[in-house]
Amino acid sequence: MSVDWLSILDAQGNVDESLEPELDTETLEKFYRTMVLTRMYDDKALKLQRQGRMLTFGSSLGQEATAVGSAFAMKPDDWFFPAFREHGVQIARGIPLSLLYIYWMGSEDANLTLPPKNFPVAIPVSTQVLHAVGAAWAAKLKKQNIASVVYFGDGATSEGDFHEGMNFAGVFKTPTVFICQNNQYAISLPREKQTASKTLAQKALAYGFEGIQVDGNDILAVYSVTLAALEKARSGGGPTMIECFTYRMGSHTTSDDPTRYRQAAEVEEWKKKDPIKRLRIYLEKKGYMGSEPRRCHDKRNY
Repeated sequence: MSVDWLSILDAQGNVDESLEPELDTETLEKFYRTMVLTRMYDDKALKLQRQGRMLTFGSSLGQEATAVGSAFAMKPDDWFFPAFREHGVQIARGIPLSLLYIYWMGSEDANLTLPPKNFPVAIPVSTQVLHAVGAAWAAKLKKQNIASVVYFGDGATSEGDFHEGMNFAGVFKTPTVFICQNNQYAISLPREKQTASKTLAQKALAYGFEGIQVDGNDILAVYSVTLAALEKARSGGGPTMIECFTYRMGSHTTSDDPTRYRQAAEVEEWKKKDPIKRLRIYLEKKGYMGSEPRRCHDKRNY
């Protein structure tokens, strides 16, 4: 049992031209700026937490391509259901940074003023899967040309809510795109100790719909796969599960010490696959690196 794997842009910034999506300079620079902004937001949030001005925070360091690439494939009317590490999606969809910061400072006002179609962060693992499938089913019954996109981690695939949602989506062919951010660890538990499946994406096959695995640090691949899955969903083709193979560079949350369960050499190896660096190299090779993203890059050395 296997699923397809997609990679377009490798860690050295080399592109497979046969798979390269047709994107204009403005869109590519938006990808880059949004990923850098996401990392800067993340960096600031960690500093605020260490200063005692913010509560526990979950970093998305290293996972920016998965979030931003999939977000730009969505339409404003599509439903967005996050877990708690989708900062890049929230930023790409126009949620103000001020709301993101005050949410992690403990203010419920952040959830009261979210833009339409953007659901609040789901802290309980995988509960948002059921919400996303329900919203998609409602849209289908109303004959609305929209889809729902739900994000979750690899750990969520061991929860009952995940399987219930997947089964319902498969039976009723709901326009749902399931995006698994497989960052290799469910807190401290490595993926290989959580499931015997070769991939997480193949779990979709048991429920009668497509699963695909993608290089989660390759924003071009993530964007392309998500765009195709959303178009299929809106046209009545049913759900898709996308497993974004990425890595959590930081701790699970600020209350966690990752040095207790993973080796420094592993982290260093994944640093070589940094999603922002590879897109920057690609833009430079294309001659697309304008002054603004270059200045942004130089400021923080991203």
